[in-house]
Amino acid sequence: MFDRSIKISPSILSADFANFGAECRAIEAQGADWVHVDVMDGHFVPNLTFGPAMCAAIRPHIKGVMDVHLMISPVDAYIEAFAKAGSDIITAHLEAGPHIHRTLQAIRGAGAKAGVSLNPGTGLEDMPYLLDMVDMVLVMTVNPGFGGQKFIHSQVDKVRRLREMIGDRPIHIQIDGGITPETAPLVAAAGADVLVAGSAVFKGGSVSNPAPYGENIRAIRAAAEAARA
Repeated sequence: MFDRSIKISPSILSADFANFGAECRAIEAQGADWVHVDVMDGHFVPNLTFGPAMCAAIRPHIKGVMDVHLMISPVDAYIEAFAKAGSDIITAHLEAGPHIHRTLQAIRGAGAKAGVSLNPGTGLEDMPYLLDMVDMVLVMTVNPGFGGQKFIHSQVDKVRRLREMIGDRPIHIQIDGGITPETAPLVAAAGADVLVAGSAVFKGGSVSNPAPYGENIRAIRAAAEAARA
C-alpha cells in the first residue's frame, strides 16, 4: 500500500560532519522517517560534499530509508556506485544531463527507487513523459548548493500542479529547501508528503543532546499534518 503520510527526511548537510554515524542514529531515534544525503560536486552546484564511500560508511547506521540526492553532472557514471553504497532512493536532476529518461532507467536498473529533481526555475513541461518512470519528484524550494537558504514561495503552485499531474500514481512529492514549521504547511497542503529539513531539524541539538532534534521534527510534522486536516 502506497503511503502518502507526511515523512520527515533530515538533511545531514546540517549535521556534525565529524560524527555522521551517531547523527544518523540520533535523528532516527528522535523520529526521522528517512535520512537525506545531499551529494554535491562543486560543478553542477557551488558546493562540494559527499561521495559513495561516505554513503557506504553511514549505511550501517541507518535503519530506515537512505534518501540520496545527486546534485552532480554528469550523473550516469556514478549511479551504480551510489546504489552499491546502499541508497534506497537515488534522485537525479532533470537539468543535470541531456538524457534524464536514460538516467532514471539506470537508477531503477541498479536496484534503487528513482527520483527526479526540479530546480526552482524549471517548469513541469517534461514531467508527463517521466511520471511512469519515477518513484518520487523532488521540488527544490531553494536554489541547490547550500543549506539555510530562504524558501522560494513561487514553488508552492508548482507542487499543486504536480500533485494534479500525478493523480493516483504511487509517486512521492519531496520538498527540499527552507522547510520550517512555517513553510511545511504550505507545501503539505499543496500535495507534498516528504519534507527535507536541515538546519530546522538540527538547530539547538547535538549527538550528546538529541532531544531538540525530536522536538524540531515533531513541530515540522505537526504543522504539515494540520495543513492537510
